[in-house]
Amino acid sequence: MRGKWSLATGLVLCSLGFAGTGKAQVPGVGGTLVVVNKGASTASIIDVTSGRTLATLSTENGPHEVAMSSDGRLAVVTNYESSTPSLTVIDVAGLTVQKVISLGRHGRPHGIAFLPGDGIVAVTTEQSGHVLLVDITDGSIQQELPTNGRVSHMLAIPSSATHIFTTDIRDGTVTEITLSEGGPTRKFEVPSAPEAIGVRPDGSEVWVGSNNTGLISVIDLATGDVETAQVGFSFPYRVMFSPDGRTAIIPDLNSGEVRFVDADSRDELGALRFPGAGPEGVTFTADGSTAFLALSDKDQIVVIDVAARRVLGRLASVGRPDGVAHSALTLTD
Repeated sequence: MRGKWSLATGLVLCSLGFAGTGKAQVPGVGGTLVVVNKGASTASIIDVTSGRTLATLSTENGPHEVAMSSDGRLAVVTNYESSTPSLTVIDVAGLTVQKVISLGRHGRPHGIAFLPGDGIVAVTTEQSGHVLLVDITDGSIQQELPTNGRVSHMLAIPSSATHIFTTDIRDGTVTEITLSEGGPTRKFEVPSAPEAIGVRPDGSEVWVGSNNTGLISVIDLATGDVETAQVGFSFPYRVMFSPDGRTAIIPDLNSGEVRFVDADSRDELGALRFPGAGPEGVTFTADGSTAFLALSDKDQIVVIDVAARRVLGRLASVGRPDGVAHSALTLTD
């Protein structure tokens, strides 16, 4: 396991990209990316416009997911494969690791999201079967919310942040946790081995991907009904909704395909193909116009015009990038 971060070992300032290829720069798209490199146990901070990697920071072993605060100043990484369960908190503007938060007995932290106010993150912990609410200022665990599910892997939170939904891979269920109740309030049976999950921002529907069947299912939260929305995936790795809730992006890890789906009609709008590239983590800019997709097997981040479904550029990362988050902060001149 990697040791704690230090100035000597944790921060490497560099100027990377695809020199001479013209693919590193993405004119017209700004901000900063934080990319989790699960194979290298690092997080890269990348300037989108220039394609330069501004910093590479050490995390604990096997980081998988990352959440960004609404102001873009803090990113929190889940150290999924570390023998000492923890979160790494990154000061994005400062290009430094701010702290490492111990999670004690709560092993295998994975899915993560900020709650409103940017002071608390919700994170799944597979080994203990909880969603934790963690204060990232003082590092304390504010609540331990049981999922009563096995291998609760990913989570999704609507804009209201009144509920948290988890996929329970081994049980074939989705758990609804009502925060005011302090624990699970409903269970939904879905096709086997659910992993990917997304909730429409208005809280009306939860979309779930099944690793065993290749189906995307939709849970109507008003009625509890579960319907099939999309078929034919080999490994629907993630479901990410645009901020307005109208478009879902679904990367298929094994096929190298990324589908764009109209959330209202559930019709496919189009697809992009990256054969042998391993599409994994995906995120949007705040206005929903641009998406960033990690190609784990190519050590690249693809920048996508969502409306046109067109690749605008590619950014370099290292060590099997997975989770990715965008900040509107511009850190270079």
